[in-house]
Formats: sequence, structure tokens, C-alpha cells
Amino acid sequence: MSIPDAKTSLSEVRLVIFDVDGVFTDGRFYLSNDGVESKAFNTQDGYGIRQLLETGIEVAIISGRSSTAVERRMAELGVRHVIQGCKDKIGAFTKLTGKLGISDAECAYVGDDIPDLPLLRKVGYAVAVANAVQAVREHCHYTTHAAGGHGAVREVCELVLAAASGTD
Repeated sequence: MSIPDAKTSLSEVRLVIFDVDGVFTDGRFYLSNDGVESKAFNTQDGYGIRQLLETGIEVAIISGRSSTAVERRMAELGVRHVIQGCKDKIGAFTKLTGKLGISDAECAYVGDDIPDLPLLRKVGYAVAVANAVQAVREHCHYTTHAAGGHGAVREVCELVLAAASGTD
């Protein structure tokens, strides 16, 4: 399968949307005997998110799972658009872009697994993390060098920021 042409250039991206498990994290979560879930986040990824937001680029999370840890981490970072427990990522995306007045082509999405494919096919710029399944990598314009949970989010942020500043 050939990788599709990008519908937009990174310099036109106004909204970057991330999946969580396998993108912000390495795909693992820890579950205690008491049923308490925890996740590990990369600090450097957080700095990249803050840089995007400070530049005026919107950031969102659309995740199929729900986690208090994600809610807390995104609040710390200033991410206002956090959609969890989402069974219809396209519906959530359409509602969000409508609310923000942003076109599909002005969006980038970062994913790692099969549930991300419909949204990866819809956005202007699709990104797979290095540890994404092959079917996802085949449908993306870019695959990060870093794996999810190990700097992939920061890498995407830096790509978008460089394009926005004209230094890509």
C-alpha cells in the first residue's frame, strides 16, 4: 500500500489531535490489586504540548479509553479538548472541528492502532508513532522515529512548530 499524499502541509495545521495509549504512553497501563490504574507519561512530550499551545496551535485528545490519569495530565498541560471513552472518533472529531471552526485539512492526528485508521484517513496530515501497527503506518504521511511514550509526541510537536515557523 502506498502512503497517500498529504491533504495539507504541516505549516497549515491548526489542530493536533493525539490518541493516548500507545502514543502518549508506551501502550501499557498498570492496574493495582485494588483496581487503580496508572500510566507513565514522558515529561519531554509535555513540554512539546505546551509549546504548541503557546504558539496558538490547538491540541486535543481523542481516546477510546477513559483514565483519571489522562484527565489530570492533560489539565496540567493546559489541554482543553480531552475526549475519553470515545466509541466514535469521527463523530467526536467532527463536533470538535465544528466548534473550533477548523477544517479537516487543517488537522493532524497521531495514532498507533486500528481504531485510529478512520480518523487518520480523514485529517489533512496523518502521523503514526514508530511502534504503530503496520496497517496504521501504511496510511500515514509520517512515522515518528520515537516510539509512543518515548518522545513521539515531542517529535510531532517539534515538526509542527518548525513548519509553523517556516524552519522545516
